[in-house]
Amino acid sequence: MNSADFLNSDFLEPAELAGFDPEGPQRFSNRELSWLAFNWRVLEEAGNPSVPLLERLRFVSISAANLDEFYTVRVAGLRELANSGITTPAADGRTPAEQLALIDADARKLMQEQQRCWNGLRREMEAEGIVVVDRKGLSAADRTVMEQHFLSQVFPVLTPLAVDPAHPFPFIQNGGFALALMLERRSDKRNLRALLPVPGQVPRFLPLPAGRSQRQRFLPLEDLLLMHVEHLFPGYDLIGDCAFRILRNSDLEVEEEAEDLVREFEVALKRRRRGEVIRMKISAGAPRELRGMIVHETGLKDEEVVDIKGMIGVVDLKELVLDNRPDLMWPSYTPRVPERVQDFDGDIFGAVRQKDMLLHHPYESFDMVVRFLQQAARDPDVLAIKQTLYRTSRDSPIVAALCEAAEDGKSVTALVELKARFDEAANIRQSRMLERAGVHVVYGFTNYKTHAKISSVVRREAGRLVTYSHYGTGNYHPITARIYTDVSLLTCDEALGRDATRIFNYLSGYAKPDMLENLKISPYSLKPFLLEALEREALHAAQGRPAEVWAKMNAVIDPEVVDALYKASQAGVKISLVVRGICGVRPGIKGLSENIRVKSIVGRFLEHSRIVCFGNGGGLPSDAARVFISSADWMGRNLNRRVETLVEIHNDTVRDQIVEQIMAANLRDEAHSWVLMPDGQFRRPEAARGPGVFSCHDFFMRTPSLSGRGSAGIGDVPQLTLPQDIRPGHDPDRAPLLRE
Repeated sequence: MNSADFLNSDFLEPAELAGFDPEGPQRFSNRELSWLAFNWRVLEEAGNPSVPLLERLRFVSISAANLDEFYTVRVAGLRELANSGITTPAADGRTPAEQLALIDADARKLMQEQQRCWNGLRREMEAEGIVVVDRKGLSAADRTVMEQHFLSQVFPVLTPLAVDPAHPFPFIQNGGFALALMLERRSDKRNLRALLPVPGQVPRFLPLPAGRSQRQRFLPLEDLLLMHVEHLFPGYDLIGDCAFRILRNSDLEVEEEAEDLVREFEVALKRRRRGEVIRMKISAGAPRELRGMIVHETGLKDEEVVDIKGMIGVVDLKELVLDNRPDLMWPSYTPRVPERVQDFDGDIFGAVRQKDMLLHHPYESFDMVVRFLQQAARDPDVLAIKQTLYRTSRDSPIVAALCEAAEDGKSVTALVELKARFDEAANIRQSRMLERAGVHVVYGFTNYKTHAKISSVVRREAGRLVTYSHYGTGNYHPITARIYTDVSLLTCDEALGRDATRIFNYLSGYAKPDMLENLKISPYSLKPFLLEALEREALHAAQGRPAEVWAKMNAVIDPEVVDALYKASQAGVKISLVVRGICGVRPGIKGLSENIRVKSIVGRFLEHSRIVCFGNGGGLPSDAARVFISSADWMGRNLNRRVETLVEIHNDTVRDQIVEQIMAANLRDEAHSWVLMPDGQFRRPEAARGPGVFSCHDFFMRTPSLSGRGSAGIGDVPQLTLPQDIRPGHDPDRAPLLRE
């Protein structure tokens, strides 16, 4: 493996794999194992010396949260299939039971590595004055302070629970963390088994007095509880204990013919909280009687129980990413306000009216999207606003703007997607708030999720109606927009405005849209278009023209799309993919995928934007290229069971920004890149760890974007692509793309 720099390096020599059948299921990587491989890459950042210490700790916590969600949804689904006797194989040929066995083995190794990483980081944190102590390491003064804290701040929210014939084993919610206790009554030596749920409302790590050393010390909550068992069970001695944490099946089932979708979701959410237990972590060395009781009462099999020698609930380590230690975190970064918006004194409509603008978050502030809707809410010339909401923040300024607009008498429609996993309850609350303000709320379809990100604002200008549109690749969530990389197109292009209106009419009226001018949508035209576009690239290659595809997304797993990529590769199309997470493609295999290469970028920001560029007979970059942004990953659920958008970009400056800046920097990145090998494993080139390697995240933080440049001009904006006469595999006669 030479380099992760796909922009300036040739494709590798294809590999010949012994016994590999290019027509068989081996041509696909397994979805679940590919996802686990992504989470390994996340955890690897915890050991990356170029990442600040507390950010490395955050990566450990993120990997744990990711794994929990994976189990409560994906593994839960496979478990149901296996328990029902379903043996239908996945695309890679593995049955549900076979996948579960492989997942279990890999996930156990991952959990062991999380503990190893935490132990190493804990030592490094101690050297920086951040110390996690156990109850044995407390001084008498510490114990006095913590007893007062226990009685005033913790004791009132505790509920100790005896477990005996009169007190059956209690319900422990999904993600619930509890202590199991073996107690002995002093008066007659009689044993008592009990549970003590650890309240999630209390911080997991409790600060201790700093003392003369001025070190920041923390005591785990479970240690505090074990110190004060006497307050909970007077007259008893603690003779044995263990901690455990359970995960439950969190997938929702909703009746397709539900008359009241909101009510049906409220019922389904209650079912989720009581879902079947699918995995439990328990302290290694737990007393046999306590362990046996918990395993029996939860109904788990031995292979579904994980003994942990170390910390249970690694996700809680995020509490130790301390705001008062910025020296141990990424340097602060303030997103830019595009110069063109400043040229118009903050008037978003004026800036967009001059020219289409592509915002690249988080490098450019998501506040521009919020401001777009807030300005629309307060503008007397705005007549109507339409908005999709898949995920947003609890106190969403966008929801507030929609409410303000409706209360001001504007026509406001909001499509609220109730099936946004783990945000269903929040979306129900938001929908009721919107309805109270007078917003017309629709919920889309029972059998499709609406995942498209669209805003539409109709404004009266000079006696006519002008539609301003926003199309995004990410959610309308101001908080996640600080760490997710996404793109937002703001435009008053008439065709895109009409397309937005047709999509909203489809969402509210269910009539399949036709005559879309500049848009492809799932579940109807998006996937067929992708397959046709790959066929066209193959035809260009067959006829001797440059043929190339650049694409960036979170996942590529749909079998038809993967096979179309293989077919294009075999025809000679050069395909470079940046896939953050799940990837079913096996690249670089002779006779199958020798013209495909894949990388994954994992770093400070979570790569989330979906972009695809087709050379269209001119290669990349070229004036002939077709450039698209999308809300959809290349997965079956996105292409077949969701409402998604694929938006073609026609504005020259925006096209150049996507190709010459965003895609070029992602392809060139080495600092955060992992390269997918023909054997299905991601590997990080050694050069990526050296000094001075190119980081796409650093580039975007310091480089203004083309479409937002405004009167400042683009003279200082670097062009990443090599001169046309020396770029490997490209036509030397093509003109460079950057324009004023």
